[in-house]
Amino acid sequence: MSFTERIKTSPRLKKLASWALMPRNQARPRLWVKWFLNPIIHHKGKHTLICKRTRIDILPFNKFYIGDESTIEDFATINNGVGDIYIGDRTRIGLGCTLIGPVRIGNDVRLAQNVVMSGLNHKYEDISLPISQQGVTTTNIVVEDEVWVGANCVVLPGVTIKKHAVVAAGSVVRRNVPAYSVVAGNPAVVKKMYNKETKMWEWKE
Repeated sequence: MSFTERIKTSPRLKKLASWALMPRNQARPRLWVKWFLNPIIHHKGKHTLICKRTRIDILPFNKFYIGDESTIEDFATINNGVGDIYIGDRTRIGLGCTLIGPVRIGNDVRLAQNVVMSGLNHKYEDISLPISQQGVTTTNIVVEDEVWVGANCVVLPGVTIKKHAVVAAGSVVRRNVPAYSVVAGNPAVVKKMYNKETKMWEWKE
């Protein structure tokens, strides 16, 4: 059994490791983790900018990867505490966005302002316990290449947004989004699709 597996399977060691990595009742890493450990463990691509006023809650026990020529703008929050975060090349994460892993974002993606993508859900089955004591479930969110997500959208766990799709501003995405489509609304539904035969965008009823 590896050292990491030993920590994960031992409640006592897991509690000690959590204390060493982040302050009690907080999701953000301690400064020593942020300054010294994360730059060694995680990947930041060439010519990539993570603006100064972002909240990067990145911990070493899950992966964080951001490719070349990508940008995370100010006031965004990136959290890999319960799942990996992958961001591809030439992708822009807009002002005030929140990404909570597991989330995988491809190349040439644009997230406008205040987009929320969370692969995390809290359990709430036992009515005798607070939500905070019931653990979480995670389901991966996938955003393929060339996707554009408008401002103030929410993307729920388990959703895949296929290549070159557009999500209109203010949408709540509960189901998978087809490639080369435009979706809008709460819940988001397909409004138009690109017809490869006619080479035209066609509105849906």
